[in-house]
Amino acid sequence: MKESFNIPIIFQDEQLIAVEKPVDLPVHKNDFMPHDAPYLTKLLGEITQKWVYNVHRLDSKTSGVIVLAFSSEMAKELTLQFERKEVQKTYFAIVQGNPGEGKFESKVLVKKKSKFKKPAVTNFKTLQTVQTDISYKEKENVQLSLVEIQPETGRWHQIRQHFTQNHFDILGDTHHGDFTLNKIITEKTGVKRLFLHAGQLKIKHPALEEELTFSSDLPKEFQQVLRHFQT
Repeated sequence: MKESFNIPIIFQDEQLIAVEKPVDLPVHKNDFMPHDAPYLTKLLGEITQKWVYNVHRLDSKTSGVIVLAFSSEMAKELTLQFERKEVQKTYFAIVQGNPGEGKFESKVLVKKKSKFKKPAVTNFKTLQTVQTDISYKEKENVQLSLVEIQPETGRWHQIRQHFTQNHFDILGDTHHGDFTLNKIITEKTGVKRLFLHAGQLKIKHPALEEELTFSSDLPKEFQQVLRHFQT
């Protein structure tokens, strides 16, 4: 049985569409997927009955706001905004520890199984921290923090790499994160996902020349985990 995805539409006109991408849904097709696997551009094409063009990246495991275009010309215009760093992106994550507020500026890998690194900048601010009863290895009563993140660059897994490099692993990160903690969190809360969510995106509409802000609420799983350890 195929998995079905609910894709809430935030904004739509003749030129572009902004939606809330569900967790675990790829944006576009890749060579490793079954031929009939669902992906965002395909599903939105079926919903809108239009050709849908990808504009920017959002990992399969990351949920939240993404904008797509209905023409190659509009896609090019929007992509240029991302390349020129004219777009403001805000993410939310639950991480191990309490990173406080600041900026990560270390280089990150450009892709999987690569040794080549490029400069990257990630701004962050801790919004809430909860104390848990989780202790393992040399760690005792691990803290978990809800963090607001604004990346200035858009490298591969940039946010995930930066937080892991600085020992503030994002919960549920099965590629870079703390596998033992991930397992414990799932056992205690019943939630299994990457705790990284694209919460807001600010762009300029190329045709209307208006500033647009698209927002997506924090997923219920985030609140579920934080509440579990507040009691």
